[in-house]
Amino acid sequence: MLAVFATLTFLIAMWLCAAIVANTLEQSGSKIIAGLKGRSLLASPAAPPIKVRVSQRYPVSQRPVRAWAGLRAAA
Repeated sequence: MLAVFATLTFLIAMWLCAAIVANTLEQSGSKIIAGLKGRSLLASPAAPPIKVRVSQRYPVSQRPVRAWAGLRAAA
């Protein structure tokens, strides 16, 4: 009789572990896969920079200012 209860306990524990793993993969599976591939989910797709017009009233001897599409959308 003890073997029956031990087997049931083992099967319940295995089912619980499988349910926890499935829940974890459901919530963050895409993050895990992206991390294994070396990509970041936060990185936006490569978009060309957008040229920004700067007033010529006060010329500055720096590189031209460029705004990325992601930064422009955040503003």
